[in-house]
Amino acid sequence: MFSANKKQIEIEFRSLLKKEKYYALKNFLNKNADDLGEDDKDVYFFLLPNKIVKVTKNVSKKTAKIVIKLNRLGRGSCDFEEIEIPINLSDFNNTVKLFKELPFDQIQNSYQKRHNYFYNGVELALKYTKSWGYHLELEIMVDKKSKSKKSEEKIRAVAKKLGVRIMEEEELAKFAKDIDEQYKKSSHKGKK
Repeated sequence: MFSANKKQIEIEFRSLLKKEKYYALKNFLNKNADDLGEDDKDVYFFLLPNKIVKVTKNVSKKTAKIVIKLNRLGRGSCDFEEIEIPINLSDFNNTVKLFKELPFDQIQNSYQKRHNYFYNGVELALKYTKSWGYHLELEIMVDKKSKSKKSEEKIRAVAKKLGVRIMEEEELAKFAKDIDEQYKKSSHKGKK
């Protein structure tokens, strides 16, 4: 939960997976990691040039929140400061409606099928979404930028142990840009 006095900095990396690797990892993690459970989410992304606002309904846990990430994927460092505000689940639709009325660069909606684990000090989310396909998020939350390098090293070590390749910054930027372009094309089709 967000505290006005404490920063939340997310050290996060991603790895694209083939379906077979996804299920092999799921089997491995079920046997060797702490199972944090299903974490399916309906997420609206409201994009700005250098930030993202998210309105998230956690379908599995029956919670909701607003999050602002003070950076965007593929636009710099792997560490993102986040500000998170819990909202009532019953306010999710009105919150989405409110943000849709504001002049964001783009709005995207994604249903995320996900399962979370904790392995060797790293939180893992095995995910499937229509836009990303099968993928893995590896993250550690810290309260100071000075902890970023050590956390990044820990994440890279876990990725190596799991046999997954972390996406490089340029690759991530291109992938995110391609998703943005797909959303732009589909939103223009709907306006004709």
